[in-house]
Amino acid sequence: MNAETVVFVVFAVAAVSGGLVMVLARNAVYSAMGLLTAMFSMAVFYVLNDAHFVAAVQVIIYAGAVMTLFLFVIMLIGVDRDDERGEQIPFQRPLALLAGGGLLAVVLVAGRAAWLTGPQEEGDTNGTIEAISEQLFGTWMITFLSTVLLLTIAAVGTIALAQFISPPRGTAVEEAEE
Repeated sequence: MNAETVVFVVFAVAAVSGGLVMVLARNAVYSAMGLLTAMFSMAVFYVLNDAHFVAAVQVIIYAGAVMTLFLFVIMLIGVDRDDERGEQIPFQRPLALLAGGGLLAVVLVAGRAAWLTGPQEEGDTNGTIEAISEQLFGTWMITFLSTVLLLTIAAVGTIALAQFISPPRGTAVEEAEE
């Protein structure tokens, strides 16, 4: 079995496990952590398919920014009940450290054979910044700019509406809430 297959199997199990945790967890923070695991596993799949730029975008945008936003919203909403602070599973921390260390070892051993360093062949541009930018700013330029314009209008409209939703001070709506 080659290194690429080992990495794929390990992260396929991690992706499915993350998806199951996301759907089945009762706590919203645990669901977000399951989603984060699935997103990170997808980034590894992109690397296995030589789409390194897409993998970097997956980690930076989705696993980084979007998950930070999700967790921020979850914390703002709050949780209706207090969570128990004690460990639910005996020896949970040592088992987690052992599993994390084992996963790191598998990835490092498999990655030594799979990672490419140095220049590649001239025709191999699949997943590179050049190939993506050629498509994005060439073939799909109008679509890209339309999406940017639409998202900008939506953001400005949301900010404008947020300023007018709160009722003025001293109105009947404010007095009824008290």
